[in-house]
Amino acid sequence: MLTLYIGDKNFSSWSLRPWLVLKAAGAPFEERMIPLLKSPGVYRDGLKADLLSVNPAGHVPVLYDGDLAVWDSLAISEYVAERFPEAGLWPDAAAERAKARAIAAEMHSGFAAMRGEMSMDICGRHEKTLSDAARADVARVIAIWEGCRAEKPLGGPFLFGGFGIADAFYAPVVARLRTYGVALPPVAKAYAEAVFAYAPMREWCDGAAREIAAREAAAR
Repeated sequence: MLTLYIGDKNFSSWSLRPWLVLKAAGAPFEERMIPLLKSPGVYRDGLKADLLSVNPAGHVPVLYDGDLAVWDSLAISEYVAERFPEAGLWPDAAAERAKARAIAAEMHSGFAAMRGEMSMDICGRHEKTLSDAARADVARVIAIWEGCRAEKPLGGPFLFGGFGIADAFYAPVVARLRTYGVALPPVAKAYAEAVFAYAPMREWCDGAAREIAAREAAAR
């Protein structure tokens, strides 16, 4: 049985990615949540000890397969792709597979300005003036989406057709753009709508809403 440790669904973009990958693979797994925040933007007391108890790197997500621990969202995704090759989490064609890996890696390591100015808050709606660097990051994301969709992939509305690892890595960005009210051109908008319509993404967003409702109820 696989076990995935995640952070708050409303805020933890890194957790969302491998969670979606596991769902896309049809992999049976147990989800265990380690709450990260005691209030928006404020980490809770005792968090570091809780994280270190499941991951020597001191963060989530981390996937357990028996005694094997795999951390880092990209490493987890690659491991799941190897464990469930029939799921087609990467494209079959070598050229498309290379491109999918490249754009997933770009998301994994880049877009610092966008990340810093547009933190994931699935249930929130915020108005914000973005820096030139963040706007450039958003433009690059849109260009990636439009470039992939321009090739008219078969099998679905996602970057390479069916939902895969590349889509999982951009799903938090889809959420960020909605949260901060970023207007999208038609192709990018259609892609974002497809991600939100994807059943596991809806499930995650519903979980985020329940978290926020419980937090608000506890604060009353």
